[in-house]
This record gives sequence, structure tokens and C-alpha cells, in this order.
Amino acid sequence: MPRTTSESRIGTGAERADGTLGAVNERADDAPPHRYDAALAGEIERRWQDRWEVEKTFHTPNPTGLLSEGAESVAGRPKLFVLDMFPYPSGVGLHVGHPLGFIGTDVYARFQRMSGYNVLHAMGYDAFGLPAEQYAVQTGRHPRETTEANIATMRRQLRALGLGHDPRRGIATTDTGYYRWTQWIFLQIFDSWYDDEVGRARPIRELVELLDSGDRTPGDARAWRAMTPGEQREHIDSQRLAYLDEAPVNWCPGLGTVLANEEVTSEGRSERGNFPVFKRPLKQWMLRITAYADRLLDDLDLLDWTDSIKQMQRNWIGRSHGAEVAFPVHGHDGVEISVFTTRPDTLFGATYMVLAPEHPLVDVVTANEWPDDSVAWDWNDGALASWRGVFGATGTPSEAVARYREFTAQKSELERQSEGREKSGVFTGAFAVNPTTGTRIPVFIADYVLMGYGTGAIMAVPAHDHRDFEFATEFDLPIVGVVRPPAHWFDDRGLPTGVPASQWPEAFVGEGEAMASANDTVSLDGLGTAEAKRVIGEWLESTDQGRPTITYKLRDWLFSRQRYWGEPFPIAYDESDRPVAVPEAMLPRRAPPTSSTSSPGSPTTRRPCPSRRSRERSNGS
Repeated sequence: MPRTTSESRIGTGAERADGTLGAVNERADDAPPHRYDAALAGEIERRWQDRWEVEKTFHTPNPTGLLSEGAESVAGRPKLFVLDMFPYPSGVGLHVGHPLGFIGTDVYARFQRMSGYNVLHAMGYDAFGLPAEQYAVQTGRHPRETTEANIATMRRQLRALGLGHDPRRGIATTDTGYYRWTQWIFLQIFDSWYDDEVGRARPIRELVELLDSGDRTPGDARAWRAMTPGEQREHIDSQRLAYLDEAPVNWCPGLGTVLANEEVTSEGRSERGNFPVFKRPLKQWMLRITAYADRLLDDLDLLDWTDSIKQMQRNWIGRSHGAEVAFPVHGHDGVEISVFTTRPDTLFGATYMVLAPEHPLVDVVTANEWPDDSVAWDWNDGALASWRGVFGATGTPSEAVARYREFTAQKSELERQSEGREKSGVFTGAFAVNPTTGTRIPVFIADYVLMGYGTGAIMAVPAHDHRDFEFATEFDLPIVGVVRPPAHWFDDRGLPTGVPASQWPEAFVGEGEAMASANDTVSLDGLGTAEAKRVIGEWLESTDQGRPTITYKLRDWLFSRQRYWGEPFPIAYDESDRPVAVPEAMLPRRAPPTSSTSSPGSPTTRRPCPSRRSRERSNGS
């Protein structure tokens, strides 16, 4: 008699209450007794997993002391430590992407174990963080409760997968015994500064000794002893490898927290919850990884990595040689806009400037009223109206800037940097002075300039930069060529050789011979790009208007984005609201207890400084 549909179904894998994989349906009564289906596979897997557990197959003994049972069986074997990337216990279990990575390391560890190595294969859980916190908010439970429950589920699932971790070695980053040591590491970083002369970090007390002895002076050349104690403390804090700074961040009011760039969608909304995200300056803890940029680059040569990966790292660090240039702001004594450019040879072709909307000078230079045409130099009639654009069609410059800032705050950095989109911006009503020509050039704000890159300001040379060219075309700004393209460049575009840059269909961004680049004290005309860079750099330095310099795409690391469920910083604050290291004897510093998962509490909530005696110990007294 033919079997019914339910009788003939082959069981499919499903997770049991204990986290192991079982079968949805038992084997049909008339099926062959040893047919390899889901049920039989589950039985075989569980039998071997139970045996591995009983026989301690994946236990790796210590040579002595705790966990040393069985050390004699592996004595003399070469040691190998294999550590999996810690998963986030932020939901209700593993997802399919976790085994994809874990199986690869498990195969490697098993092969090395069978090849005679004493293999320690360990697993841990990256249990602090925004994902776990948001899951707790969604479920209305305390993050410790949801995190520990999910870790238990993950451990059952990892066992069901048959992975060869030593189950005794697992840790969670929320264990106080673990983050006591990461807090200790933070204190070492906080109590250090980077000495460029020796190329390494040194204790802060040694910096104080150098300043006291006069062997080192503050960066602004003020006499150390002439400073007040508060000023001295401010200078010392500004040199630490871990420091507080106000930085533009992705602020999500709906989540009540700061988001990383990758947590913001291209529509400017949070990946979790789809809430709007805005750019907002906030005081944050930073790590001064930029101090190590050159060492990171140089040490790539020591790594056994592929050339393509090394090049990606070099591009990420992004060392660039160029010049820092100061543009005085017309009508504002002592106010200058500082820019970094990799093409100082094109300085004569700068016809406008752009500040990031978040730049602190925007509030300083924005005019009270729109200027009339007589303020500008050699603009076409009606150009000022073009500069104001849609955001400045009505109202004052301040109102236009405020509207544009609000518009920009809803965009992610990724969206702001995307190529090919229509350029937007607004004129501030202010003018800067090009130091090579003495001409006044308008100052705009535009979203394609980011505060977190360079100085947050650019000198715009539209004839020789694609984005500047597009912006200049959109806002009716002049395009002045100062690097002569080769003849074939004109031929390829169907243009007569030497046609003015104002008639070019696009920017020429290559190197070439400088032209239209001379004043009474310096001339670049006829020089190649490399030589023109050298000459203009020396001229800038001799006239105190800039200097040759090196910059990097690499930025200092901003961290701790969660509101509450994060490792507390081992820092207290004194009566002047300055950070003070918590004495090591007081570690670990625990997060304050909370009964609510929806309040915006934070482990970085400022607490009073410890006792004076503790404070003196923390300062090395």
C-alpha cells in the first residue's frame, strides 16, 4: 500500500530545546533501519559529541597549575593557539554567517591537531555593545539577562555543530575578570604620550619632566613655567594617547546613541530600527592611532600578506605629501581658514573655498547680510544670486546656512562622498583672500567636504579637480586653468589646443607644466608639477602663509557608542571636570546598576573623583 505524504517525509533538522539538532519527524515505520536521513544524522552527531565531551577530546591542558590534567600526554608537542572571531550575543542565537567562519578555523585546528600540534582552540563572546543593548531595549529585559541567555544558547549550538573548542576556555567580554584587564590597558594608554623623536610611546610623567626641565616646549612655543596649573594640565591632557575631544558623530535620537558609519544606511537612517540619523558634535573618548601612521605603513613590509591586502592598508592609512595653506578671511582680523592640499602647485587657480557644514569657523565668518556685486572680483553679472542657490533664495546668509546644515545633517558620510550626484551648497556671504593672487574668493559650505577629513576646508581649484569642477559649474563660479594639459587631452575632447579652462568640458587632474601662476615674488610658470610643488612650498613657508606637510586619511579612533551596555571607562573627573585615572587597586570599574533598559544611562556617566589620596596615587605621586 503506498505511503501517505506524512509517512514518506524525510525528517528535517531542527533545534531541540537543549540547542542540539534533531529531526522534526521520526523515521517512517517502513523505512530501512539504517537509511541516512536527518534523524540518523542527528543520532550520530549527538553520539560523537557526547563521546568527545566525556573523553575531553578538545581539552588543552596547561603545563602546570589549574587545568593541567593530561599535560604529560602532549608534553613536547609544538603549541598552536587558534582563536575564533568573537560573535555578538545580541539576539536569540547564531545566524548562518557564524558557522561559515567557525567551520574554517575548526578544519584548520583539527588538521594541525592530527599533524602533531598541541592545539588550543578557544571561543569567546563580544558581549558588550550596541546590538546587545538594542535587543534588550526591544525585549524589555536587562542586557545582562538577555546577553547571558544568548551566550548559553550559542554554546549549545556550537556544541551541536561539533566544533572543537575547549569549552573551559570560553570567556565573555562582560566578565569582570576580563574587562578588569582591558580597563588596565586603557589606563596605560591614557598615561602615555607619543614621542615623535624616538618613534614610540612614553609615560606622561616623562613628558612633564621634559617640560619642567625646559628640554621640551609646548606646541605653541609658550614658556611652560609661564602657564597656569590649569593650562599645564590642559596641555598634558591634549598629548595623551587616550583623550577627550569634541568630534562630529552620527547621532540617532531614536536609539539615543552614536552610530558607526557602517551602521547608517545610504538614506541617512539607522540600520537598526530605521530611525533618522544626524551629524552632531559630541565630546567623545578618542585613541590617537594617527601617531602611529608611519609605523603602521613601514611595518606592512614585515607582514606575510598579499600585495593587494597591503595596498588596501596603505590606501586606508593614506599618507599624502602636500602643503598647509592659510587663507585670511576678508573683514575678520586674525581669522584664517587653514587647508591641506596635495596640489599646492595649483594654488593660483583657487577661485573659491568650501567649508564643511560642521566647521567651527562657519558661525564666525557667515555674514549678516548678503554682499553686493561690488565686493567680488570680476564676477559675471548675477553671479551672487547663483551662489545663494535654493537654500539662500530667501532670508539672510545665517538663515540659509542654518537651512543647509539641517539638510546635510540627515545625510551619512557615505552618501555625502558618493560620486556623480548633484552638488549642493550655499554661499556664506564671506570672502577669503587667495595668498598668491591677493584676490577675494567666496566661501561656501557644501556637504562634499567633511569635517573629519583634513582640516574640514578646501581651496577649490575647479580646473583641476572633478568635484570642484562640478560644483563650480552648478554655482556659476570661475574656472581658471593653471596646469597645461598635453595636446592629446584637447584632441581627445575635440577642443582646440590651449582653449581656456572656462570652456573645458571637465577638469584636467593630471600633472603637467604650470601656467598662469606668477606674482611679484614667485613664479611657477613653465615648471613641472613636482618642481612647482617644491617652489610654492618654500614660498609659503618664507612668507609665513603655509608650509609643506604630510597628512593621512587615517583618523583617530572614536569608540564607546552604546548608552549603557558597555565597558565603563576607568576614569573619574575632578572639580575642574578634567579626567583623572582611577587607581589600579579600584579596578574593575563596574557599570552602575539599572532597572530600566530604555533610559539613556551610560557607563561613562561622570562620577566624582576618588579621595585626594587616591587621586595622588593615580597621578603617580
